[in-house]
Amino acid sequence: MVSRAKKFLAAAIVGAFAISMPAAADAAIKRIHDPKVATKTVERKLPTLRERVEETMSKFKPAEEVQDFDAIDGTQSFFVPETVSTSDTSIIGTPLATQQQCVKYLLRNNPHPNLSVSAEEIVAYYYEEGRREGIRPDVAFAQALKETGFFRYGGDVVPEQNNYCGLGTTGGGVRGAYFATAQLGVRAHIQHLLSYTSTRQPSTPVVDPRYGLVRQTYGSRTLGTWQDLNGRWAVPGRYYGQEILSMFRDILIQ
Repeated sequence: MVSRAKKFLAAAIVGAFAISMPAAADAAIKRIHDPKVATKTVERKLPTLRERVEETMSKFKPAEEVQDFDAIDGTQSFFVPETVSTSDTSIIGTPLATQQQCVKYLLRNNPHPNLSVSAEEIVAYYYEEGRREGIRPDVAFAQALKETGFFRYGGDVVPEQNNYCGLGTTGGGVRGAYFATAQLGVRAHIQHLLSYTSTRQPSTPVVDPRYGLVRQTYGSRTLGTWQDLNGRWAVPGRYYGQEILSMFRDILIQ
């Protein structure tokens, strides 16, 4: 009999807790902001006991791990979609061509490239820098071949600049940017591609002198494909991206 009385008392206490809340809670409101209209207030419906229990339990779920920085090798970690087809024209992705194919294609078209490093080294830099930022290195290398005439130059840029993508050139003898080493020149090229395709900061200090200008101009907008560079990287550049992709596909048959 005493046990039944205790059970009844416990149930009464739980029931009282379930329905008891400060009187002000009935008029609780939540402020929300809609950028299209002025800030407004809306009445918030009183949650049920089940909803409150579920909300409390959810706080004990382990948070999803998001790694923005790899402490082991000092590079950023982010998702890069795998490139699986030559019909994929995305700037961000993984390489399809091997480094050996890139070297062979260059030397077949110009056995004596005017570079401060070997053909193997320049290609290795494109793969190192491209993979670090998620930019397809084989297509970026094809772009460098187009911009420099297979490293023959002959335009405003001279080989000593280590400028492989025409950064800062405007024609009329304007040389554009200079870089101390071949790797820094490649890094600037990759960072410039990143400035068009992502709002994410580069993994290494910015060496592209026009990176900030592009980001300021585009804001939250980004480009997705090599064809999107038409009329932007090169002017008028009507088939600029298509020509880069054509050279990239030629690399694959080496």
